[in-house]
Amino acid sequence: MIGTIISAIVVGLIVGALARLLMPGKQNVGIIITIVLGILGSLIGSWLAYQVGYSNSNGGWEIIPFIVGIVVAIALIAAYLAVRGRQVSHR
Repeated sequence: MIGTIISAIVVGLIVGALARLLMPGKQNVGIIITIVLGILGSLIGSWLAYQVGYSNSNGGWEIIPFIVGIVVAIALIAAYLAVRGRQVSHR
């Protein structure tokens, strides 16, 4: 169980980081929010991939759910930024 939680956090960090790298512009999002949105993106992306009929019949690394997870994480980060609003720092 602990291994599953740690794996979800690591995958969420990777998916969230890749999503932020692929998004244009600068996102003012903390690492915890990145991990949470990455985990959600990964879970929703995997669910969506399997709902449309994806099956990993050859075994190995499941690249399609991973890519869909990144796309979903990008959408979640964009939605988060839209809801929170962009903060402008005044110096």
